[in-house]
Amino acid sequence: MDPQRLTWVRTGEPNGSGSGYLVGPQLVLTALHVVRDDGRWAGRVAVRVGHPHFGELVERHAEVCWPDPQAGIPPEDALDIALLWLDAPVAAAGEGPIRWGRPGGTARIPFTGAGLPAFAADEGSDAQFEDLHGELSVVSTSLPGWVLDCPVWPGRGETGGPGIPGQRGRRREGGRDGDPGGRRAGGQDGNPSQRSSDGRNGDPGRHDERPWAGASGSAIFCHGRIVGVAVEDNRTMDWRRLHAAPIHEALSLPGFARLVARHGHPGTTAVLEDVTGESRPVPPGGDGVAWPVEVGPVPALASAFQPRSTLRDRIESARSGSGSVVLTQVLSGGGGFGKTQLAAACATDALTQGVDLVVWASATETQQVITQYAQAAADLRLPGATRQDPEADARALLKWLATTSRRWLVVLDDITHPTELSPWWPASRTGTGWVLATTRLNDARLTGGRRTRIDIDVYSPEEADAYLRERLDGDGMGHLLDDRAADLAEALGHLPLALGLAAAHMINEDLTCTAYLRRFADRRTRLDEALPESADTEGYGRQITVALLLSLDAARAADDSGLAVHVLRLVALLDPAGHPHNLWTTPSLLDHLAASGTSPSTADQAHSALRLLHRYALIICDTHAEPRGVRVHALTARAVRENTPESDLACLVDTAADALLRIWPEVDQPHQDLAAVLRANTDALADHAQDHFWQPGAHELLFRAGHSVLDAGLATTGAAYWRRMADTAERILGADHVDTLSSHANLAVAYRYDGLTAMAIAIEERLVVESERLLGDSHPDTLIARANLAASYRQAGRTHEAIPIEQMVLTQSEQLLGHDHAQTLNARANLAASYWEVNRTDEAISIEEQVLSQSEGLLGLDHPDTLMARTNLAASYRQAGRTHEAIAIEEQVMTDCERVLGIDHPETLNARANLAASYWTVRRTAEAIAIEERLMSDCERVLGVDHPDTLSARANLAISYRQAGRTHEALRLLERALADRQRVLGPDHPNTRLASAHLASLQQDIRDEGERPTPLTDTEPS
Repeated sequence: MDPQRLTWVRTGEPNGSGSGYLVGPQLVLTALHVVRDDGRWAGRVAVRVGHPHFGELVERHAEVCWPDPQAGIPPEDALDIALLWLDAPVAAAGEGPIRWGRPGGTARIPFTGAGLPAFAADEGSDAQFEDLHGELSVVSTSLPGWVLDCPVWPGRGETGGPGIPGQRGRRREGGRDGDPGGRRAGGQDGNPSQRSSDGRNGDPGRHDERPWAGASGSAIFCHGRIVGVAVEDNRTMDWRRLHAAPIHEALSLPGFARLVARHGHPGTTAVLEDVTGESRPVPPGGDGVAWPVEVGPVPALASAFQPRSTLRDRIESARSGSGSVVLTQVLSGGGGFGKTQLAAACATDALTQGVDLVVWASATETQQVITQYAQAAADLRLPGATRQDPEADARALLKWLATTSRRWLVVLDDITHPTELSPWWPASRTGTGWVLATTRLNDARLTGGRRTRIDIDVYSPEEADAYLRERLDGDGMGHLLDDRAADLAEALGHLPLALGLAAAHMINEDLTCTAYLRRFADRRTRLDEALPESADTEGYGRQITVALLLSLDAARAADDSGLAVHVLRLVALLDPAGHPHNLWTTPSLLDHLAASGTSPSTADQAHSALRLLHRYALIICDTHAEPRGVRVHALTARAVRENTPESDLACLVDTAADALLRIWPEVDQPHQDLAAVLRANTDALADHAQDHFWQPGAHELLFRAGHSVLDAGLATTGAAYWRRMADTAERILGADHVDTLSSHANLAVAYRYDGLTAMAIAIEERLVVESERLLGDSHPDTLIARANLAASYRQAGRTHEAIPIEQMVLTQSEQLLGHDHAQTLNARANLAASYWEVNRTDEAISIEEQVLSQSEGLLGLDHPDTLMARTNLAASYRQAGRTHEAIAIEEQVMTDCERVLGIDHPETLNARANLAASYWTVRRTAEAIAIEERLMSDCERVLGVDHPDTLSARANLAISYRQAGRTHEALRLLERALADRQRVLGPDHPNTRLASAHLASLQQDIRDEGERPTPLTDTEPS
């Protein structure tokens, strides 16, 4: 304990003072309740640092920095420890680092400390320090923590301690014998003896009722280690007993270890040392060794090294709670994640912070570890270290590490054979040692013996950006940074090694981020060209592909089935972000593995192969992360693809495509996350498949993925997808191939969904002619071409042209496909929609009731086509004046659409529009407006400002405003609606004419000063 580091903590609250200890130039350790008053943080905090007999007293303002005030007020039962941050450093406050201890054993342990308890204050004076000393009982227990038996306990009603010579009845200036001097809590402002530090218990009353008030927050030392923070919190002992909140609990909580390690006095770490009554720390020196000792040496930190604060926090937290920390990564692509650099940073900091011994050992081979241990034993001049027998010398080191009270760190870098290394793991029975290891393995053998695995991931986007900027700026090449820096980092998967090589290559070749990214993305550029060995400025020593696949040879050697390499090649063709684990249960994939391996393959064997690759950090296999249960780093996947024989690619592509198609659900909407993952994997596979997806025709998976995009309501994305499909089909298969016609047909549907009706009609009119010529008049694809053209005619307002086409399509569908075929149901629904448009409502209702009944029976209640059938029937009921029936249907449909399709799906938006229209019809205007205001915003966001449905939403809201008497708002919105429809749909579109009629009617109303005609409806069927 250093008197210059003692502190007096005051707050602006009643009962607001306590003690503390300066653990860093700007960091004060105290009790939480000193700065928390009645369920809130203290308003202001002042700290006086120092002791009047030991140098200068320094005043500072402070604020709480731990627990994090931004996280709210800690609960009443939170650990009673806090850290304060001073507004300026306190210079020359003592010497040496802070060391932390954890009491153990059964013997009582002497403790020391100093604080400012109430009973130690003189009348009318500032706080006075009282030496706290006694014994800490590890056996005694209490809720706050350690029990402190202190011989300066004051007795009840007395200023001194019971039965202590020279203390009982001690006189104080201004008082009488046995009289505490007349001081009461809440007296003179600024006197800590008059205010309790424990603000949780209301009025503290007289100081002799709370004699330890003000001592809370004192640091409690055992053998020079801080083991706790003093609190007086035992009502059954009349507040006369002192306790200590355990410091080791604080070190195990998020943030505390990081703060004290980073901002503590020089040499301070977060390492806990065991303290017992039977042992004392060994004094340094006296053995002829020049401390500290470094055996290794520790690798130098790379240029622009990133501290990776979040990972360091996790390391410090795990280090405080257990004897060893094993650094490993569970994301694939174990090479290049920065494990060694992170360990080197920890070792460098340890040396800076006063650790006595650091041993750095390469652990790829056990003999290398033994050699380094033997060298350390010799450097330390350990008894029995003869330099003749390395294993005996190494054992001597392990024996010394287990019992020494010196602080030490052993780093085992790149463990490859954990079983062989098992006898050579160091241990520390004194709590002064730390073992840090790095490995590519995700192996349970590395987490035994109180070792904790910490997963090392790639850089965060922010860390990657900071690295690039620091690296290039540091070399005077900051001009190479441009607006593609983030894209470059993402393309490299934020892999630290790849970023280092890329930055060096950019410097060597004077390449901007954009220029480098263009080279990297070029299919003709191999990884070892984009990230060449000549760019290895940090001495990593391995070519990038070798680094990424270094574990593959070990995985192959451990693979009895012979499947691992084939599994890895399939994984490399899919989306690096992940694919479903159940892909590996499909017949096509298992058949492929059976043909590639040494025996017939089962799903269990496939899983075992995945877990083997996971164990060697080549992939991630995590069934809890579905539907992305199997993942791989993008650069690892690229390295695998570049080393896959071209002759194997076609078979691999077909196998993966068949497997994806097999697990694709029949209806996407109940499985939207899965559908999105499958679309991403299809895109990745298509990107790597070259033209193999198109032999002899387009694989069915390509069509399923495209339909999924449209089913998800992504019309613009769908149009882009089908444009690529149509262009590729025409290039590879020719203009007359059936898959080319189908691709163009889907492109037209996407255009119609996206509101580009004229472009859809142009394609569909040509497709009808081509289908009749190539496939015949009655081919199902010809019927689909006609039906699509009719739907576009209807959307364009050419409903009278659509109806005869749809009547013919329905007749032919019933004849060719049958009455219950899905295509026949669609033909009926389309015809009913056109009847609705031209007010042939009874005919529409008759058809739609039939369609709904068949859809529910054939497709199920939640199928998207069933929901649409209900929507259409409700719209027809409303048109027929059966509005209350329509509302009952529409309310349920809206709920079902939100549940099944999602709140932003176009059909969900349409369901809201229909319900609002029905509310408007029965004069439930306020409810209609509430829906339509949200609907217009959602349509603009999801569909775009010029989509036909957005234009309808805008016009419908204007009409509802008019019905509610909000005339001027209605006028502004209708004027915009008309202008938008004239621009987007053209002046002759029925909806444009309808908007014009609404606006003219409203303007007449305004001229007539309130005389209004019968309102017109602008609602359209789905």
